[in-house]
Amino acid sequence: MSAGRRTLVATGLAAGLAALAAPPRADRSVVDATGRRTAVPDRVTRVLPAGSPAAILLYTAAPETLMGWPARPPRPAEAAFMTPEAAALPQVGRLTGRDNTANIEAVLARRPDLVLDYGSVGQTYVSLAERVREQTGLPVLLLDGALPKIPETYRLLGEILDRREACAARAIAAERILAEATESAERLRARGRPRVLYLRNPRGLETGLQGSINTEIIEFAGAENIAGRALGPGGLVQISMEQVLAWNPDWLIFQNPDALALTRTDPLWRALPAVRQGRAVLLPGQPFGWMDFPPSVNRLLGLIWLPVLFGTRPRDGLAEAVADFHALFYHRRPENTQVEALLRPALPSA
Repeated sequence: MSAGRRTLVATGLAAGLAALAAPPRADRSVVDATGRRTAVPDRVTRVLPAGSPAAILLYTAAPETLMGWPARPPRPAEAAFMTPEAAALPQVGRLTGRDNTANIEAVLARRPDLVLDYGSVGQTYVSLAERVREQTGLPVLLLDGALPKIPETYRLLGEILDRREACAARAIAAERILAEATESAERLRARGRPRVLYLRNPRGLETGLQGSINTEIIEFAGAENIAGRALGPGGLVQISMEQVLAWNPDWLIFQNPDALALTRTDPLWRALPAVRQGRAVLLPGQPFGWMDFPPSVNRLLGLIWLPVLFGTRPRDGLAEAVADFHALFYHRRPENTQVEALLRPALPSA
């Protein structure tokens, strides 16, 4: 997947690593999103996420099963929106991504019940899952990371983990969010699609192209990803200030506060009408980004926010909807002041 385009685990995993953790007793079989039937323990208590999207999915549905965080533990600002138990989990490394950092020996010594990956379910990743299974002796399951399939993914995860009630509650909430976003998108298209540029990194000169999972929710919300229209399909790319000026987007959504700060001081950024007219906003990112970073179920919050940003839904009720989402998915209802701090830079001044 783009902001973590997953690569194959190094082939040098020694076959003998499987001996570090004898496979747990397999009392039942489940079918993952690829149609692979896999034996898993009757009671799943320890799940190793293959990457950050899987870790977030697990945290939202069954935090007690999450063994740790693939990239890094949550920072204090992120931990303030999470349960203390989840925030205190260790870094376990990644089995997928640009840098496969998991210490396989240490992971297997902790005896996970299974490995879960969430994202692309193409043949490349089926092959990866089979390789990891063969080399570790662990069940490896893949779930589909497509945005419209989030409800289906939650229900499948409920079957895999035998936590049907908890996962069904999140599936129902996801269905409602997707349906409301679809309705808002239809109204937006009828009114006229705004041209949006999503800008990542501290300089604000990285974005996602057409079909990128990093910018998927822009199109889902009914707006136009202006970089995708100009440059075609692809993943994450570096762009120039000259391109930004030529595209002249209606909205600028910044992922990094340092980049947004440039719009107050840099004359090139200030030359853009969107900046002068107050249509440059900061993507909320606590505890996880609302657009991507990483692209997991956290993107549902973006679909609650974007219709308000584009004016197809009223501001009244947004703060409560954000707090409700946090309470259900992140297991901690934020204080009003926390929600206000998230939303203040994410919306133009009233």
